[in-house]
Amino acid sequence: MHRPDITTAVGSDTGNRYSANYDVTYLVEQPLLAVLADGMGDGPGSAAAGRIAVDTFVDHAMRVTEPSPDTLREAVAAAHARVSHVGRELRVLAGCTLTAITAAPQGYWLVQIGDSRVYRWRAGQLELLTTDHTVAWLGAVHGWYPFNSPQAASARYQLTRYIGHGSAPEPDVFSVTMRPGDRYLLCTDGVSDQVGYDYLRTLLSQDTPPTTVVTTLLAACETAGGNDNASAIVIRVD
Repeated sequence: MHRPDITTAVGSDTGNRYSANYDVTYLVEQPLLAVLADGMGDGPGSAAAGRIAVDTFVDHAMRVTEPSPDTLREAVAAAHARVSHVGRELRVLAGCTLTAITAAPQGYWLVQIGDSRVYRWRAGQLELLTTDHTVAWLGAVHGWYPFNSPQAASARYQLTRYIGHGSAPEPDVFSVTMRPGDRYLLCTDGVSDQVGYDYLRTLLSQDTPPTTVVTTLLAACETAGGNDNASAIVIRVD
């Protein structure tokens, strides 16, 4: 199939809360493989989990010539196994999110586990393509408590699925069709928690290179307080 022309950029900022960056990114433009992870907490388990999860996922994804939902779930299962093993060795919680978009013969696959996100700007509308695997998301959907309540704020950090979870939950895997004019943003919650929807929509709608979008976005996170590690991958489709 004909591949759209894409340009990409990636960036990450430590922020002011932590002394180290526990986000991990990986980006290859052709054929597209964009991956990011956000470690849980700020200890050695967090640092190990993100790096191991991304390396393991990328290794498995690049072994196959035709990625499919089955092979991508296998890649996530392998990441679960390796991160869980490290957690047992270190005797600490080792866990992270993992969000990815990868090219395949039939189009593109999106992989999601945790609360990092993928947004798509298309034809004037900014959509959130992923679901946060958190108790807060469940509470918002089912009306357990007001979205801006203290209960919702606390539940925001209770992940129901993540890499390293004891039951090795499967990721969401679904197809994405890229069209000229699309803009995709993969980001950790250090971006989505600090920068509002309207700002993201305005920024992604502009006819600017992905490198400029990433730089501007990370600067906005710093201006908002830099309260978390912030990482972003931008994909522009022409």
